Amino acid sequence: MRLFTTAARLGGALLLAIGLWACSSTPSYNPTTFQPEVDAPEAFKSVKTVIIPHVNLGPPSRNYLEDVAPRIDGLVTTYLKKNGYKVLPQREFRQHWNTAVRAFGDPVDPTTGRVNMKSFVQIMNSVRDELRKTSDLDAFVFTDIVEFEVPFNGGLKHLARWDGVTRRPSLQGPGDGVSADFDWNKNAAVASLQVSIYDMDLKRLFASRGGLDATDAIDTRSASGRYVRRRNVLENEDYLMEGVQLAFHPFIQWEDWPGNPD
Repeated sequence: MRLFTTAARLGGALLLAIGLWACSSTPSYNPTTFQPEVDAPEAFKSVKTVIIPHVNLGPPSRNYLEDVAPRIDGLVTTYLKKNGYKVLPQREFRQHWNTAVRAFGDPVDPTTGRVNMKSFVQIMNSVRDELRKTSDLDAFVFTDIVEFEVPFNGGLKHLARWDGVTRRPSLQGPGDGVSADFDWNKNAAVASLQVSIYDMDLKRLFASRGGLDATDAIDTRSASGRYVRRRNVLENEDYLMEGVQLAFHPFIQWEDWPGNPD
């Protein structure tokens, strides 16, 4: 507002435009920003062709998050291509994965969700060997959607911050307000994109996370106030894209990365 008033008094519309651009292009520091784990930065330049596995590197995502996974993988594919990477079709990985599972068994226990890493590594070695025969693949880009809990207790606007993002709570139900007795220190479920990049020797090059959005909303039907799962989970594409950019930095440099304190 002060900048606008000054610009108006000076009659400098151009000055206003420049000032607003400068403010919008300077990222605000977010102390929750995930600090990337970079194991082989010198190998980044050698990665030209990648593939995005349809499976998680860790335990499977919840069912309602699995439904969103193809859309996020599509955003990741677009982002990688925009930044000069060749992305092989996911079906090529899926085909070799299914063949290897028949040989070594499913690495995921369907009752517990636990991953047998010995079987997982055997399958990945088999998939890697087959893809080497038919492609110029350089790396695997795993995209896990992970979920955990944080409170919306930041300031008067009740903000939640995690993995570099700041989000407001959403409401779900017939009402449009929140009970005065609502406990803002109560945790709500949120989701992040976890990216892990492995080379053809199955050595990790890079790992990081970027916040996406809350998967819980405030239930306005509850007199005391509670959280319920959102009907439409991770529907805001701008939020998803922000999470993608956060998760890939600095493998792909993002000028608005909020992890640098001033």
